[in-house]
Amino acid sequence: MLANQHQKWGVNVLIQEIWRQEYPFESQWHQLADGCRMHFVSEGSGEPVLMIHGNPTWSFYYRHLVQALGDSHRAIAVDHIGCGLSDKPQQYEYCLAQHTQNLLSLIETLDLSSIHFVVHDWGGAIGLGVAAQIVERVKSLTILNTGAFPPPYIPWRIYSLRAPILGTFAIRALNMFAGPAVSMAMHRNRLSKIARAGLLAPYNSWHNRVAVNGFVKDIPFSKSHPSRQTLLGVEAGLSKLADKPVQFIWGMKDWCFNAKCLAIFKKHFPQARSLEIPDAGHYVMEDARNEVVGGVQAFLRQLS
Repeated sequence: MLANQHQKWGVNVLIQEIWRQEYPFESQWHQLADGCRMHFVSEGSGEPVLMIHGNPTWSFYYRHLVQALGDSHRAIAVDHIGCGLSDKPQQYEYCLAQHTQNLLSLIETLDLSSIHFVVHDWGGAIGLGVAAQIVERVKSLTILNTGAFPPPYIPWRIYSLRAPILGTFAIRALNMFAGPAVSMAMHRNRLSKIARAGLLAPYNSWHNRVAVNGFVKDIPFSKSHPSRQTLLGVEAGLSKLADKPVQFIWGMKDWCFNAKCLAIFKKHFPQARSLEIPDAGHYVMEDARNEVVGGVQAFLRQLS
């Protein structure tokens, strides 16, 4: 079912679900008030490390970190609605405010506290937006190549996919966002066959790429965009988190969330530690796995 992917992007249809070799977790589900099921994995026990993905990834992106932390923490990785193994409704409010509310609902239902957030890409705006609303439950923040403020620039590769009809067709019919990302989001390394299959597996059809398109359309490039005020609210809320332990782990060869974004974050969190990986791209968890996993483990040990 999930295996049917365009061979153009390096996923042989015969591979099918080999990605499960690196994703051996038991699926769990959170029922939202609107009836949608939100998928997540939870391994181990102890203080929760909540891993929040962006677009077009899913909880598979954090598989190595989940396995590395399972002996010391409760490692939780979520799939936003429309992403990964979560439900993919075709008529849905795929916007920052809704994703934020969904994550908050999960946290409250699981009654999580002393949470160590790990965020990447759209997971930054979603996760940090939630964290500012539940400051008393937050223990630390690990921030990977993301943003939590209006974008300081517009990458043309993304802007070109914003066209109302042609952009949607390119993303959903031709797979021109999730597909190229398996190459363009890397710099130091090439993804393994398993990693490519896993990252692309949930996004194998027009139907299943609905949220990939929704996230692209939700980038607030203009001041009139409906999510711009929400994102400005997320940025304003960062001050509530200023006294929390924060670390940045940043792939410096990211052409999307580049050094300009890191510099903005450093203004909000001037005391944060920063691990800057010179030759890693946007998929920093994939491109520099050992550095990222080791950096998170060392950070968490200091806080235990």
